[in-house]
Amino acid sequence: MTTPADPLPTDLAAAHAMIIAQREQLTLAKSEVTVGRLEIERLKLMLAKARREQFGQSSERGKLLVEQLELAIEDLEETQAEQETKAELAAPEAAKQQRVQNPRPPRRPLPDNLPIERIVEPAPCVCGKCGSERLHKLGEGVSKTLECEPRRWKIIEHVREKFSCRDCEAITEAPAPSHPIPRGFAGPSLLAMVLVNKFLLHQPLNRQSKTYAREGIEIDVSTLADRIGACVVALDPIIEAIRIHVMSAERIHADDTTVPVLAKLKTVTGRIWTG
Repeated sequence: MTTPADPLPTDLAAAHAMIIAQREQLTLAKSEVTVGRLEIERLKLMLAKARREQFGQSSERGKLLVEQLELAIEDLEETQAEQETKAELAAPEAAKQQRVQNPRPPRRPLPDNLPIERIVEPAPCVCGKCGSERLHKLGEGVSKTLECEPRRWKIIEHVREKFSCRDCEAITEAPAPSHPIPRGFAGPSLLAMVLVNKFLLHQPLNRQSKTYAREGIEIDVSTLADRIGACVVALDPIIEAIRIHVMSAERIHADDTTVPVLAKLKTVTGRIWTG
């Protein structure tokens, strides 16, 4: 007496696939809930920021609150992107369908003034379906990636050839190039970077020194401070020209802004006079 084949393995496979699909859907649903909550909080913060900018007092405290709201929005956007990436890794097919149903707004195009490095991937040798070697090119698919190379340090050698006169035996050579700082080893681009980092990006010299050390360039804080002082002297004509231009106006509007300044054993009140 024969018995029919046991359909249990097929049922188990179907049940296993169903469980995996349900888990993916559950993971995606949880992620959608989390992302939705984060989006609500982000919109609330953006609304509060807009109200602060429109109705808030134009004071330093109001500006500080706006900056704090911007930091909070940035933190929420990072968390939102983290949750979306986790959901995409856990359930790629469901996340793909979700992107098709709810497409994101178009992103900004890449700048057209940047140099392009073209990398051609190795072409297939045989057909991926039948294995035939009779292939001909139809076109190409191009995907663009914005990349940034690490900062590159270099040493520039200014070579001045010396010549001797056959008649009077005098030695002649080209004049030395001009440097922003006399007898200084730092070039103008390096000095500009140190100044921008200190006065525009508010990076102290000790942090800059540690950053350069991690990149393999040892520059002491005292050396950077010497370069800052020398740059002040080098830029003095420009500063004087700006002062003359500002002072030539009929009236000058200024804001007495107080800022905390670190001092020995305590913090003192400093003022920035901005015309």
